[in-house]
Amino acid sequence: MSMDQIDAAQVLEDLRSGGSDEVRNAAFSAGDMGLEEAVPLLCEKIKSDNIGVQEAAEYGLRRIRGVETIEAILPLLTHDEAPVRNVAMDILREIGVDSIESMQPYLRGDDPDLRIFISDILGYCRSTKAASLLSDALLKDPEVNVRYQAAVSIGNLAFPESVGTLCQAMRDEEWVQFAVVEALAKINDPAAINALVSLLPQSTMLVSAAIIDALGNLGDVKIIPLLFNALENVTVALRHKIVKAIVQILNGRSLSLLAPKSQDRLREYLLDALTDNEEEIQIAALVGLGAIGDEQAADAIIDFALGLNPDRQMELYETAIRAIASIGYNPVVRNALRSEDENRIMVAMEACQLMDDHRPIEEIKAQFWRLSRDLQRAAVAEVAQLGTEEDIPFFLSIMDESDDAEVLKSALVFFGNQHGRADVEDIVFAQLRHRYVDVTEMALEACINLHSTSLNERFKELYSEADPQIRMMAVYALGRYDLVANIQEISSALEDESPLVRRVAVEAFINVGGNAERYLPRLLPRMYDHDKDVRVALVDVLGHIGTSTVMPHLLNALRDENDWVRIRAIEALGLCKNTDAVPVLNNLLEQANPMIAFKIIEALGRIGGNAAFSILLGLMDHEDAEIQHAAAEAVAAIQAGEE
Repeated sequence: MSMDQIDAAQVLEDLRSGGSDEVRNAAFSAGDMGLEEAVPLLCEKIKSDNIGVQEAAEYGLRRIRGVETIEAILPLLTHDEAPVRNVAMDILREIGVDSIESMQPYLRGDDPDLRIFISDILGYCRSTKAASLLSDALLKDPEVNVRYQAAVSIGNLAFPESVGTLCQAMRDEEWVQFAVVEALAKINDPAAINALVSLLPQSTMLVSAAIIDALGNLGDVKIIPLLFNALENVTVALRHKIVKAIVQILNGRSLSLLAPKSQDRLREYLLDALTDNEEEIQIAALVGLGAIGDEQAADAIIDFALGLNPDRQMELYETAIRAIASIGYNPVVRNALRSEDENRIMVAMEACQLMDDHRPIEEIKAQFWRLSRDLQRAAVAEVAQLGTEEDIPFFLSIMDESDDAEVLKSALVFFGNQHGRADVEDIVFAQLRHRYVDVTEMALEACINLHSTSLNERFKELYSEADPQIRMMAVYALGRYDLVANIQEISSALEDESPLVRRVAVEAFINVGGNAERYLPRLLPRMYDHDKDVRVALVDVLGHIGTSTVMPHLLNALRDENDWVRIRAIEALGLCKNTDAVPVLNNLLEQANPMIAFKIIEALGRIGGNAAFSILLGLMDHEDAEIQHAAAEAVAAIQAGEE
């Protein structure tokens, strides 16, 4: 007896009488060996309550494939338990193409549910034989739900040769007609498009609406004249559908290429479509009006936007704002900015923010001081984003006269983009001592954004101050400016008496990535810092370095007394795919609390390899269901990485 025969015999024996671990391993082995003798046993294991065993059996059957496998799985489609039926269907969707003949008798049996299942499976079998069987079921099966599923599956296969059969099925019940229309849309062939067009006049209103949706999704420009002709003598609801399809096909911008009379006609229908109850139609109408709208359209869209709830109807609201912006700045928008209605002002400002036009900025500045606090905040944020050097006097007046932190922060954003002006640097630097912490933080970011040599020197001077918050800001800025040029101050900060300053000094080395390795002698003493946040920061830096030099230090961090330090070390080892860490992580897993256990499992999934795979397999029958699930996901990640 050969070794292969001995191995096969052992696999079969383990499948018959082994424990869950042996059965699981045997199922994987059977699949890898293509062991057809194991198929009946694997089908039995599909019914197992053990998730690990079930998944391994499924893996084995998918790998073995073939006629015998399909014939063994088919009876599971009648099993009493839905999960077993679902697994069987899923496997057959993948391998059913190996033996369509085996499924054919089931498609002609007495059980309509079984015929539905087979019709579903055939939709995944890329074969003209499958398409032929489905066509037969679509036209002849007595059960409407089977015919419906056959149409859906024909659409999944998307063979142009099926168009004729689908057209014949349009004489069926409305429920089937919907599936036929969807199938024709999926085929996306000239013959399918012509079929949909020809079916439009003879269909019910509901099916006509589905056909128009399908034509819009197909995007064939040649049907635009037909759709324009169909705009007359139809119901309002159907007209709205047609308008939506036209916008879809012409992709919004191409609408402006239509003849002026066609634009005028379509614009009228687009405005009417805003009254539809279907959000997709309203969005299409807004897109169309954004392309060919005028002042009247802008006014209508502003009114429409005012009737929306921006939080609950976000997409619709944002589309309305973009449409106003696309139409452009005009007297309607200007008058909205001058309105006494704050909501109208806000809509206009949001639209102006998207316009490449400085005229609304001048209007907003002119209205600024009469606005409420919330509108002032929105207005100054907009001017900060769109303003130019010409707007510096406006922001200087804000720094002098406003006491609102949000307004001041927007002004600092603006000043942070005005490079090369010493007066601006003075203004921004002075705000580092503001009484509002968030203003101070924004001033710091603005200083960093200005990135001037003179500011770098001023931050060096700040580092000598007694206030640890000031020293922290100085170190943060010096690290962002140029760690190498400022290494003396940052190295000194690693020994600062304030843990906040030490942490920021460590974090500064992340800015240089792997080049931080050269500074390890300065950094490693912080591994023993009494402040856990400093140690966490150092582990993050080591993870960014990611070389073999830092791995012993990351492994050492696994023994830290603080959970967060250990978690960061685990994450870093996983990202670095350090195989040497696997046994250490396994030992740590035995004593770990749930939070750390999940991190270890995730890291093992990232690291991969035989050792990690074996550890994770052992966890798949853990007493904790969440641990089982996490291990299964990690195993799947390893398998995906090897494909």
